[in-house]
Amino acid sequence: MTHTTHTGSGVRDVVVVGGGPAAHRLADSLHARDGGRTLRVTVVGEEVHAPYDRVALSTRLADVATDLTLAPTSMWHEGGVRLLAGERVVAIDREAGTATTSGGLVLPWDDLVLATGSSAPVPDLPGRDHARVYRTIDDVDALVAEVRDLAATHGRPARVVVAGGGLLGLEAAGGLAKLGAHAAVVHSGGWLMSAQLDEGAGRALGRIIAGQGIGLHLGVRPSAVVVEDDSVVGVDLTNGRHIEADLVVFAIGISPRDELARGLGLELGPRGGAAIDTSCATSAPGIWAIGEVASFEGRCTGLVAPANAMAEVVADRLLGGAAEFTSVDDATKLKLSGVDVASFGDALARTEQALEIVYADPARGLYQKLVMTDDATTLLGGIFVGDASPYASLRPLLGTQLSSEPAAYLSASGMEAPAGDELPAAALVCACNNVTAGTIRDAVTGAHAAHDDGCAELGALKACTRAGTQCGSCVPLVKKLLESELTKAGVTPSRALCEHFALSRQELFESVRVLELASFDEIIARLGTGRGCDVCKPVIGSILATQHGSYILDGGRGGLQDTNDRAMANMQKDGTYSVVPRIPAGEITPEKLAVIAEVALDYGLYTKITGGQRIDLFGARLDQLPEIWRRLVDAGFESGQAYGKALRNVKSCVGSTWCRYGVQDSVAMAVQLELRYRGLRSPHKLKFGVSGCARECAEARGKDVGVIATDQGWNMYVGGNGGFQPAHAQLLASDLDDETLLRYIDRYIMYYVRTADRLQRTARWIEDIEGGLDHVRDVVVNDSLGLADELEQAMARHVDTYEDEWAATLADPERLRRFRSFVNAPNQPDPSIARVADDRGQFRPATAEERERGEAVLVAGTTIPVRGAGE
Repeated sequence: MTHTTHTGSGVRDVVVVGGGPAAHRLADSLHARDGGRTLRVTVVGEEVHAPYDRVALSTRLADVATDLTLAPTSMWHEGGVRLLAGERVVAIDREAGTATTSGGLVLPWDDLVLATGSSAPVPDLPGRDHARVYRTIDDVDALVAEVRDLAATHGRPARVVVAGGGLLGLEAAGGLAKLGAHAAVVHSGGWLMSAQLDEGAGRALGRIIAGQGIGLHLGVRPSAVVVEDDSVVGVDLTNGRHIEADLVVFAIGISPRDELARGLGLELGPRGGAAIDTSCATSAPGIWAIGEVASFEGRCTGLVAPANAMAEVVADRLLGGAAEFTSVDDATKLKLSGVDVASFGDALARTEQALEIVYADPARGLYQKLVMTDDATTLLGGIFVGDASPYASLRPLLGTQLSSEPAAYLSASGMEAPAGDELPAAALVCACNNVTAGTIRDAVTGAHAAHDDGCAELGALKACTRAGTQCGSCVPLVKKLLESELTKAGVTPSRALCEHFALSRQELFESVRVLELASFDEIIARLGTGRGCDVCKPVIGSILATQHGSYILDGGRGGLQDTNDRAMANMQKDGTYSVVPRIPAGEITPEKLAVIAEVALDYGLYTKITGGQRIDLFGARLDQLPEIWRRLVDAGFESGQAYGKALRNVKSCVGSTWCRYGVQDSVAMAVQLELRYRGLRSPHKLKFGVSGCARECAEARGKDVGVIATDQGWNMYVGGNGGFQPAHAQLLASDLDDETLLRYIDRYIMYYVRTADRLQRTARWIEDIEGGLDHVRDVVVNDSLGLADELEQAMARHVDTYEDEWAATLADPERLRRFRSFVNAPNQPDPSIARVADDRGQFRPATAEERERGEAVLVAGTTIPVRGAGE
């Protein structure tokens, strides 16, 4: 195909048909490069919304108040670019060079860009008119409303069947399940995400998804949507089975919206879509195609990265450039139902004689695979399920030789990945915006044309290069490149906590301590700027709690905390809360067990024994929490701090008291440790374990502090973490008596609290701190910094000033006011009907935080805003 760009002396008109992400990127790029000097750009979108982030639809499913509008939006209000939302192009005249909209507008064009995207297909089967799709904001909002209406009508959770086990299908099923629906997935493949994942990865993902209560029907398709009295009652499958359902959602892929392309007589791809060449030009002069409607090398794709790349190519071509679109990047990283999933390159090992290096742990839901050339040197692709942490650093190395054996790059294998792999300049770091490692390095050093002085901070680097501004998965790697280049230049990388504090968390902790600051206002006035943000506020709340030991919600500190800390309970997906009373070392009397059972029965709570030997009570309303805790406190229970970045629990075996192998009283030691460190706020949650012998029944080496009994005393291990980056604890000291063990733990924990970064687990802290474990051992055991007495005294102050947060709350009527979601409602109404007014007087759903603060009031079935009701 060939195309000749219109050339003329005047301003040319560009009409973009479609208002999705590809159209937004094109408009943004043309505005930034041209600013209306030579081009007049009109974007016509049939949705009433401005272009929004379709990748983030699941966040809208979780909260319909979420704004998904793509930034920047300033171009829509400036010269050279305009947006016509709620208009659809219904006719195009190639000879006259005009496009006519559904509203009767006739738009002249010199260049026409088709960005009409795709639709969500529903197969031709009985009952298809009653099926729903998951594609747009309006689709999502309608699904939320329907799920809630069905639950109210039937008096039970809605039963939802999602057809499609790919990206969109799993996203829809997970989001609807979080709304309280009973969800099931029907997928034609033998395993989930069969187009992106191999069987091992797909089955690992399926195990996790099924464990979340989502039903899976694999290797089958729907044959009919069963309808009775104009309502869906079920789905028939091709294997003869029938599934009961109230709602059926199809998310089985995309169909390019190529109606206009067909009407124009453009060449189409074999599976539809407007065929384009490397310049993104169609078969007709002056007409281009980008995004999901464009068929490149016979294929349409629904991913963000190629759509953005096409938009940049067309922007360059319209301004006289020669950019080309040469390949489709299939790399994908996302979180499905809370599970990390990623794939890139030749993930399915289709390359001849490719080698596959696999680590699989089905019990943990982990699957990691690298695809290599037959000599095991060059990276061809990879798949990650459960732990996708290697993705960001490996994906840019695609097609290059690795400096170490492939298994070392799989985090789940427990091996240490090499740090010496230098990314080549052409390595693609940000696929969404087509930003290479060389571009990022040039921006840091000042060689980038857009930033002559160089970018020394992450925010400026992102603004300059656009890296990390779309999905954000590459931000850790962008930051690593930034710090590496600054270090090479002899510049110390910034460790600023956020835009409001130039200090790191460690520096902020010490400054607050030395200056004896006691409130957020004092701290930001003395050490920061502005009003703070969601990053620095919780950090300061934690620092103040650690240093002063006072009630965490008093003195204006309530506004610094997140939802769980403000409610002193963990919010669940349905808006209720869980209650976890402290049971030190898992030791409990029959009388206390009876109280927990009575509370669970009286309030209809679901009960679960946690992995840390505690009893979790689920399903409590916010206003019920004080009632529940009053009964628990009267029975001798305390808060387990399961909601805070604090000590969660100390796990213990039965030790020498009962076990014939036990050599020390592990229960007594675990009780002592839990009572000593309870309530201590820290950079991240803390978990301890105490085992009575080397058989390790308490799994102490998986804990932040692990204590294992020996014939001579106790061995102390540190830095063990679970989660998606598991790490074994390492031996710090051996054969300690009780007193020495406590001293060392005091020093270790308080040193971690003072020096760790925000939300940094102990394993990563030990890795990052200069000198690693040897340095920590010198500080804790050998007192190399002369801090031993100071650290021990700080811990002693915490022990002496500890007060149970729930007992303190129950003793103060003012503190109890926080637990009324509605000022005039003694019983909690359905949160879905809570409304508050915005600044324009329009009602919208109340957020969880607004309900907690009492800013919505139920009056005759509606709500009115109340300012300061819960202050």
